[in-house]
Amino acid sequence: MPANYVMGFASLDTETDIANLPVQGTVPDWLAGTLLRNGPALFDVNGTTFRHWFDGQAMLHRFDIGGGGVSYRNRFLDTSALRSIRDRGRIGYIEFATDPCGSIFSRYRARWQGKLTPNACVNVGDYGDAAIAMTEVPLAVEFDPETLATVGVRPWADDLDGDTTTAHPHEDPTTGEPVNFLLSFGRTCEYRVHRVRTDRFERVLLGTYRTEQPGYLHSFAITRRYVVLVVYPFVANALSFLLRDRPFIENFRWRPELGTRIVLMDLADGRVRGEYRTDPFFAFHHINAYDDTETGDVVLDICSYDDATAVDALYLNKMRGAIPAPQAFPTRYRVDPGTGAVTSSRLSDLTMELPRINYAARNGRPYRYAYGVGALDPGGRNFLDQLVKVDTTTGETAVWREEDCYPGEPVFVPAPDATTEDDGVLLSVVLDSRERRSWLLVLDAAGFTELARATVPHAIPFGFHGQFREQW
Repeated sequence: MPANYVMGFASLDTETDIANLPVQGTVPDWLAGTLLRNGPALFDVNGTTFRHWFDGQAMLHRFDIGGGGVSYRNRFLDTSALRSIRDRGRIGYIEFATDPCGSIFSRYRARWQGKLTPNACVNVGDYGDAAIAMTEVPLAVEFDPETLATVGVRPWADDLDGDTTTAHPHEDPTTGEPVNFLLSFGRTCEYRVHRVRTDRFERVLLGTYRTEQPGYLHSFAITRRYVVLVVYPFVANALSFLLRDRPFIENFRWRPELGTRIVLMDLADGRVRGEYRTDPFFAFHHINAYDDTETGDVVLDICSYDDATAVDALYLNKMRGAIPAPQAFPTRYRVDPGTGAVTSSRLSDLTMELPRINYAARNGRPYRYAYGVGALDPGGRNFLDQLVKVDTTTGETAVWREEDCYPGEPVFVPAPDATTEDDGVLLSVVLDSRERRSWLLVLDAAGFTELARATVPHAIPFGFHGQFREQW
């Protein structure tokens, strides 16, 4: 019998508006604003199925919270990638692990004729007056945050180019400017770190890191002094993208003998201050990073896997077949720029993914609390079935879980006039497999106890990331 979580990988084809969701418990009076979430929702159309969780077509979800009530709206991101599969019954764009091209020649044409997917299914953010859906392709897909209607791909006001990027830009802890990078493939590949001038929608190059062995980086870290690129030994030969008939991610190979490279780029002048080696590991997500002013170390907290098998585990045939998936553990890496030494230690024996912190107060700074989704079974036989909180200073942990329920990323919202780092709530979309529907969980972040839940009349497929704003 399939595991209960498998329904989280089923397609949702329903768009709806609900003014008042049924609420159990009490939503705090002070909690007012909007949670926007992004994630894949369409995996199967007309007998065609995408291969990987990351390939599903994007759907936006809006939860408006205020006056103790919650409303809900969802809409597909209306892109040419979605229209290709819906209207023509075929996959028209290169996705993360699905490639429509059937030959080397057609693959070459697709790569260089702008056929990288506009299916921005990973995250949302705001650049000035623009609400943007993001993925790992350097296209900014603008949408109306109120109606969720898709505006379209917004052109950048610059000529900075690259082949991939991240859907996890950071704010400079000092200036608040968005920072991200582009990875450009070539004879020598370049990670092009840049700032975003939001008033002009312009990317301005900060610095470059060149390598002949580019790794797959889903995210990166930032401190007050550095942009930190952690290049895992899950690497590609740039020519393989043109010479091999494989989808994007299948051009990467796990090469543990290379070790993991930690690159520190100065946030002030863009110079690479050092490249440091440590044992091989893999990660999707950084938790936080900061400069330890007492020791001079750079501290990196990461949801760490032993290897890159986590990527393969997320193919749909495996997830729908309830094949156990590897789990990540919150791990601290300390880099001593003086000696080049890198040390590591686990922050907890609880598994953790999709991590969040009190970002507004602690991004790039010393912090205490990390939140994420985890697994009661570290072998991953029931996927991600609990929320976890880790005190990074004491190692103490807290867990929220409910039988046959599968929570998503916990988004931290600070209380007004908060007096402690964890004074606030966590918002998580939970799949209830018993009722075959989802609900928005409001969890007290300090006590890790439930305050309220607002129920949606259908199951929401497992998504990735979201952001809360008082005003979008």
